Amino acid sequence: MIKVMIVDDHLIVRQGLRQVLGDYEGVGVVAEAADGPEAMQLIRQWFDPIDGPRLDVVLLDIALPGRDGLEVLKQIKAEVPGLPVLMLSTYPDKQFAVRCIRAGAAGYLNKSADPDDIAAALRRAASGGVYLTPVVSQLLASAVSEPRAQAPHESLSQREHQVFRLLAEGQSVGQIAQALSLSSNTVSTYRARILEKTGTRNDVELALYAVRQQLVSA
Repeated sequence: MIKVMIVDDHLIVRQGLRQVLGDYEGVGVVAEAADGPEAMQLIRQWFDPIDGPRLDVVLLDIALPGRDGLEVLKQIKAEVPGLPVLMLSTYPDKQFAVRCIRAGAAGYLNKSADPDDIAAALRRAASGGVYLTPVVSQLLASAVSEPRAQAPHESLSQREHQVFRLLAEGQSVGQIAQALSLSSNTVSTYRARILEKTGTRNDVELALYAVRQQLVSA
């Protein structure tokens, strides 16, 4: 059986995935976590010093409280490099897919994906492969093909990108500070760096930039 751990901060999502995956022979959800620290704690518990990870695949949401899924992915690959991680997100593929694959993810799926595709991705990842949808394959091909000028937002650090995304979605500095467990002053500093790097003057221009880059929906 493919032993899966689901990492998502919404209980209803974890329950839904557990129920959906329960219909597929040979796939079983054996652990759940609501955030990065809990996920790492469980991964360590499911790790055998001799045999390695006793989990087969981690199904990891991008939008987690505190440390986002991409940060958790990097920590998993640093501590347990042999453990496949599939990223699951509501965000457009263009926003995170290439970053996740480059960081070591075994695939990137949207939460609206067909259950058969999720099951297929889990099986591919568990066997050591990488599951790429046609859209993600095209994004990767574009990223490694002809040299191109780097878009301003691509120079953002991971934390800056995280704050950028939340600002573009219309969240205030205070809301972002609470969501990321940061001080408002720290978020304001990130905001200033983001505006400078993207060449925008305020949150409205930043949101319009994100829409033009197809990083958020209009």
